[in-house]
Amino acid sequence: MTQKILVLPGDGIGPEITAQASRILAACQARGLDVEVEEGLVGGSAYDAHGDPLPAETLEKAKAARAILLGAVGGPKWDILEDLTKRPEKGLLGLRKNLGLFGNLRPAITYPQLADASSLKPELVAGLDIMIVRELTGGIYFGQPRGIEERNGERVGFNTYVYTESEIERIGRVAFEMAQKRGKKLCSVDKANVLEVTILWREVMERLAPEYPDVELSHMYVDNAAMQLVRAPKQFDVMVTGNMFGDILSDAAAMLTGSIGMLPSASLNESGQGMYEPCHGSAPDIAGQGIANPLATILSVAMMLRYSLDEPMLANRIEEAVGKVLDEGLRTADIASAGTRTVSTAAMGDAVLAAFEAL
Repeated sequence: MTQKILVLPGDGIGPEITAQASRILAACQARGLDVEVEEGLVGGSAYDAHGDPLPAETLEKAKAARAILLGAVGGPKWDILEDLTKRPEKGLLGLRKNLGLFGNLRPAITYPQLADASSLKPELVAGLDIMIVRELTGGIYFGQPRGIEERNGERVGFNTYVYTESEIERIGRVAFEMAQKRGKKLCSVDKANVLEVTILWREVMERLAPEYPDVELSHMYVDNAAMQLVRAPKQFDVMVTGNMFGDILSDAAAMLTGSIGMLPSASLNESGQGMYEPCHGSAPDIAGQGIANPLATILSVAMMLRYSLDEPMLANRIEEAVGKVLDEGLRTADIASAGTRTVSTAAMGDAVLAAFEAL
């Protein structure tokens, strides 16, 4: 049965990088991938066209799609909007909420060709392969009550950090199952020494552990986890944590690899429907210059094939093609170094497509 894929280029460099990823997707179609691809507007571009960062038409297309490929949203152009519900980021949050995309998978992989690009010593990061599983629809970003109000003559800002047992169990199972497919080690990150909500988090993870006897479960406070990611990152295989901690730790882990421009991500719901996007932002400062790195978006297509479309062979082929291009010394500006050849966004897309076709 033909499955639908929705491409949302978004803002900034989003249209440039999704254009290259779409070429790889088309090459997969030529090899028998039975999908129907359409585009939509989200973020700032959607606000400019419709006055809404998540138009009803886009949301309906998203609900009907098996997978969504997102470029990036946001930029200083829309930061002046006083109505926070109209800002581009609300389009992204709206997609996550309406589609129930609770499980965020963010790999941090250091390609051997790029070990020197990391700010850490190459021996600390060479061969790094971490999967961070982040709960995406709960926690302090969504908890109520929240707001800014006046108390005793001064303004007070407040947010609520809340998780239910079922929310924790749901993301815990995703993480345990991911660990079973990888190195069978799972580190659950919390702050159970001071936050009651993460005491519950730890209790639920411990309760799940006997169901996965082949997985070694450990716990780590978030401040220590941040330190350990910098000190000895290869000790980790799969990490699981809540929304806020996962947001921070996954960005820190991304920089271990040398460039956030290399890292894809997936956000999944309980049915396996997913939204796939690069970990980096919209980079408005370089938009339109043809120098953005499309590899994270191309690798997001590989994750889409693996986790939502059940096409692991095509996913492997894309990842091998990216590795081949890096072996050839081709780099976009963000990952360039001595002895490599700097190429444009489109030229990098050309190279990956050629390598994909040759495999």
